[in-house]
Amino acid sequence: MSRILLDTSALSAFLRGHRAIVDATRTADRIAVTPVVLGELGAGFLRGSHLERNRELLRDFLRSPRVRTLGIDEETGQRYAQIHHSLRRAGTPIPTNDIWIAASAMQFGLVVVATDQHYACVPQIATLLHPPG
Repeated sequence: MSRILLDTSALSAFLRGHRAIVDATRTADRIAVTPVVLGELGAGFLRGSHLERNRELLRDFLRSPRVRTLGIDEETGQRYAQIHHSLRRAGTPIPTNDIWIAASAMQFGLVVVATDQHYACVPQIATLLHPPG
C-alpha cells in the first residue's frame, strides 16, 4: 500500500500536470496534505492571476476519496520538536513550514513527495523527491 503526503511544491506541481508527481499520485492508495500545505498554496493563489481556476482545481483534488487533510495536534508538535532539534544539531536547517510537513509525515508514517530536495536532510521520514518542472 502506497501512502504519500504531498508538500506544497508537489501539490502545486501536480495541479500544473507535472508528470512524475501525477504518476506518484495515480499509484498511491492514500494521499495526504496538511493545513500548512493548503495555507501555503492558498497564499500563492492569492498572489497569482488565476485565483478562481486554481481554487477549483484544488477543490476537485480534495474531493477525491483517496485524499485526506491531516490535522495538527500535540503529537505533531512533539515530532516537529524532534526533527527541528536533529536538523539544528546536524547544521542542516530547512524552512519551518517544511518541518511541520515532515512532522506530519513522521507521525502518520507517510512518504513525503516533494520537489524541494531539502527533505533529504530529514532522517526521520521517507521521501520521494522529484526535480521541479
